[in-house]
Amino acid sequence: MIQNVAPDLGWAPSACTLPTAEQPLRVAEFDAFFADAVRAVARPEPTLLRLELVFGPDHAAQAAELAARENGCCSFFTFTLTIADGSLVLEVAVPAEHVEVLDALSERAGAAAPA
Repeated sequence: MIQNVAPDLGWAPSACTLPTAEQPLRVAEFDAFFADAVRAVARPEPTLLRLELVFGPDHAAQAAELAARENGCCSFFTFTLTIADGSLVLEVAVPAEHVEVLDALSERAGAAAPA
């Protein structure tokens, strides 16, 4: 079991302020986003997750919208969306005390992304 992470949601931290009934819906939104938009997953640092996304305005908008909503309930996340040179990258950073949440998010993204 991942410490500080709700076991039935895979990666949602137990400190999340999103109402419990809405948490599975948010996880499903991220799963759909990962499956549709993520091309590659990298962990350059324990506290940093880098998602290479399929380039396009729809994926950029979806990444920004999900990141903004997630930051509203889990303010420890730092999301950085970079659009440059025909690439689209979403970086997700956490403080060291929340690395287990990022571990679980990384596993989920990697499992959903195409091989």
